[in-house]
Amino acid sequence: MHANTRRVAEVAAAAGLDLDVHTFPAGTRTAADAAAAIGCDLAAIAKSIVLTADDGAVVVLTSGAHRVDYTKVARALGVATVRRADAEEARAATGYPIGGTAPWGYPQPVPVLCDPHLLTYDVVWAAGGTPDTVFPITPDELLRIAGARTADVAEDPSAPA
Repeated sequence: MHANTRRVAEVAAAAGLDLDVHTFPAGTRTAADAAAAIGCDLAAIAKSIVLTADDGAVVVLTSGAHRVDYTKVARALGVATVRRADAEEARAATGYPIGGTAPWGYPQPVPVLCDPHLLTYDVVWAAGGTPDTVFPITPDELLRIAGARTADVAEDPSAPA
């Protein structure tokens, strides 16, 4: 098991959950890739999006069918600006590569927000620390172990582009 995936599993185990990590050699780098490999609905993929806010990194867990609305994230955090972290910033904040960012196991505490759309599923799938590993988890366990709070952070799909 890759060291990143081991870290994800160890954090879960410390919280009382034994993860069922799946490896897909073709990769699960994008939500669409993961949904196709798993055979689940795109919206049941829990994307971990790393952003940079006024006071540091934040991770947003959002449904694979949704995009993050940076204005909503800024409002939820009470900060003026939010932007997508670049690959270096994301790895420095989380210890994971983009496309494999897990919802927990970061080198330092990072605030985590969760899109409430994920709560409509019995099981969602999250990245296991590498671009080819994922694991199923209930939304309640995802929130608990990640220390996430729900917030309206997704773009309104009915809004004009």
